[in-house]
Amino acid sequence: MVTIARLASSLVVTTCLLPRLISAAPSATDPCVKVAGKTFVLPADALACYKAFPFNETLRQNVLTTVARVFDFFTFEDYYLNSPPPFQESTVDIRATIAKLNSTQYPTDYDFSKALYDFTTQMNDGHTRWFPNCYNAYQNILPSPPITVEVDGVQGVYIAFDAVDFISLLGTDYTSFFDSIGFDWKRLAGAKVLQINGQDPYSYVDTIASTVSGNYLDHGVRVNSVFSSYRISGTDFSQRLGDLAGPMDVTQTSLTFNLIPVNSTVAETVTVPYLANYLGPPFIDSASYWEANCAANAATNGVDLKAPQMKAVAITRRHAKGNIIDQSNSNAIGLPPQFIPSLPSVAGSEGVIKSYILPDNQTGVMFVGSFEGDFDGFQADVVSIITTFKNAGVTQLLIDLTNNGGGFVCLGQFLHQYLSGSTFGYPGFVSTVRANTLAQKIVATDIELELTDTLSFYTGDNYAFLNGTHMGANFNYITPSVPFIVNGRSDPTSQRFHDTCELGFSQKVPADPPFDLSKVAIVNNGNCASTCAMFSTLMNERHGTKIAVFGGKPGEDVQFKGMAGNQVLEWVDIDTEIKTAGLQNDPLAPPDLLVSGNFRHNWRTAWSFLNESVPIAYLSELPLFRFPYTRDTYNNPLNLWTFAVSKLFEA
Repeated sequence: MVTIARLASSLVVTTCLLPRLISAAPSATDPCVKVAGKTFVLPADALACYKAFPFNETLRQNVLTTVARVFDFFTFEDYYLNSPPPFQESTVDIRATIAKLNSTQYPTDYDFSKALYDFTTQMNDGHTRWFPNCYNAYQNILPSPPITVEVDGVQGVYIAFDAVDFISLLGTDYTSFFDSIGFDWKRLAGAKVLQINGQDPYSYVDTIASTVSGNYLDHGVRVNSVFSSYRISGTDFSQRLGDLAGPMDVTQTSLTFNLIPVNSTVAETVTVPYLANYLGPPFIDSASYWEANCAANAATNGVDLKAPQMKAVAITRRHAKGNIIDQSNSNAIGLPPQFIPSLPSVAGSEGVIKSYILPDNQTGVMFVGSFEGDFDGFQADVVSIITTFKNAGVTQLLIDLTNNGGGFVCLGQFLHQYLSGSTFGYPGFVSTVRANTLAQKIVATDIELELTDTLSFYTGDNYAFLNGTHMGANFNYITPSVPFIVNGRSDPTSQRFHDTCELGFSQKVPADPPFDLSKVAIVNNGNCASTCAMFSTLMNERHGTKIAVFGGKPGEDVQFKGMAGNQVLEWVDIDTEIKTAGLQNDPLAPPDLLVSGNFRHNWRTAWSFLNESVPIAYLSELPLFRFPYTRDTYNNPLNLWTFAVSKLFEA
C-alpha cells in the first residue's frame, strides 16, 4: 500500500524548508556539537542542543494556525469542555489553551513546542497529538524500570526483576556509562520501592500517568503504561521500558528511589541517573541538526493526488487506520529470552500475531501484537492459525491484546467477523465524521470532481448506509448535517454510516463461529488502543466476551480498552484531503507546516451499541476480571496465559 507520506516524498518540494528561520549557534559554543555523533548522551546535554534554537514567532503562528484549523475536524473537541466520569481528568478548553500558547512568551523554540506537546499529550487521546520531530529525537532511559506486582499477597512497586537481562540488551554503549561513573545499577534489580522522589511510589506513578503518558483517556490504563511490560514490537517479542523509565523527554536527569534491595532488610536512598538515547538521523552541529530533524521536508505536508506527478503512481483504495503512536517503539528492546514462550508456535506466527497451543491441548492462544503490518498477510495468518487450532482439537481461544496500539480498522473488523461468522452481520461500529464547514466543502467538491475512494476518505463510496447498502461516490452524507449537542454546544455531524471493510477482505470468512464464543476470552493490560479497543469493545458489547485486565494501581479501576476513537488522520492525510479537493487556498484551510512534525487527530467517531448517543471512547466499560501481576506473570506471557486459562475457562 502506498502511503501519503511516501507519495509526498516523491514530489518536488515547492515550499521553503526555512532552516534559516532559526539561527545556528556559533560553532565554538554550539551545544549540538557536544552530542553530535553519539548514541547515548547526558540528558542535560541533549536538552542544551534542543534549546540552541531561539523562539521564532513565524514558526509559532504557522504551527498554531495549522493546529487550530485541524482541531476543527477533531470529533471530540466539545467533549473536552466537561469530560464525563471516569474520564474527567481529561477536561480542558482547547481553544482557550491555544490562545494561551499564542500569547505566552517563550525563550526558545523548544519551550514553545514542548508546551504544545505537553498540552496535546495531557489531553490523553493518542489519536490527537502534536509530535515535533525536532524535539522527540531523544529518549531518556533509566536502567531501573519499575513494575507493579503482588508479592506475598501484597501489591507494590518494584524494580523489574529482569532489569539486568533487559537493560543489558541495550549494549555496552549504554551500560558502560554507568561503569564509568561507578554506579552499580545491577544490584537494584528486584528491589522493593518505598518512595520515588520523596513520594509514595503509586502517587508518583499517578503523576507520571497524568503528565507524561498521554494516549489513553482512562487514568488507570495510563498507570499501566508507566510500568515496564511485555509486548510485540514489529514482529518480535519486546519489553517496553514504560513511561517512567523510557520517556520521550530529557528534562529529568535522575530519579531518586527509597528502596530495599534484594537480600536486604535495610531501606536506602539511591539516585539513579538517566541517559538519553538519540534516535534521529546524523548531524554534526546545530545547523545540520535543524535541517535533519526540524525543517519541513518532502514528506511533511500533504499532496494533491490529482496532480500530474501522481499519474505515474499506482493508487489503490487506502485502508483506514486507528492507532496510537508509541515513540518507544523506535527503541524496541527485545524481551529477555527466558520469557519468550518455549512452546512451538503454530503456522501463521511470522507476523504481528504469535500463536501457540497450550499444554492442555484444549487452549489456543493468539497474542495479537497489533493490527498493523501486512494487510492481506494478517488475514491469511488468522485463517492459518485458527485452522491449525481446529485441526488440533482446540476448543477454547485466549486472545492476548497487551500493549496492542491498534492499526488498520478493517483488520480489527476482520478478526471480529472471522470469530463471529459471516452470518452474524456487520462486524464494525456505526460511525460519523464532524460536519464542520470545510469538511462539507470537501465532500461537495469531491462529488463535483467525481473523486472516488482511491483518492479520498471523504467520498461516499468508502461507506455504507445502516442497512448495508453501499453509498455511491456521489452521495453527500454530510450535507445537510445532523444536529448534535455536546456539553451545551452545537456540534453537528454527518449522517451515520457503516464501514465497507468486506471490500478489503482477502480471505473467506466462515459462515459460523469457529469456536463457541463463550469459550473465547481476552486478556490485556488496558493498553489496548484504537483498533484494538474497537475489537475488544465489539467482543464485549456484541458477545459478552470475558475480558481480564492485569496490573494497575491497587484499588483503582482500569478500563479494558485504551483510546477508543475510530479512524485517525495524520496531518499529511487531512492536508492531502484538502489539497486533492482543491481547497488549499480556502480561508479555513490550514497552511503547510514549516517544521517537521505531525498533528494527528481523531477524525471519526465510533458509537456504542449499548448507548447509541455515546461514543465508545466515553462509555466506561470495565473488565469482568482483574488480576495483579506477580513475579511469575509480569513479564512472562506463557505463565500469564496459563494462569488466565485457569481462571477464565473454569467449568
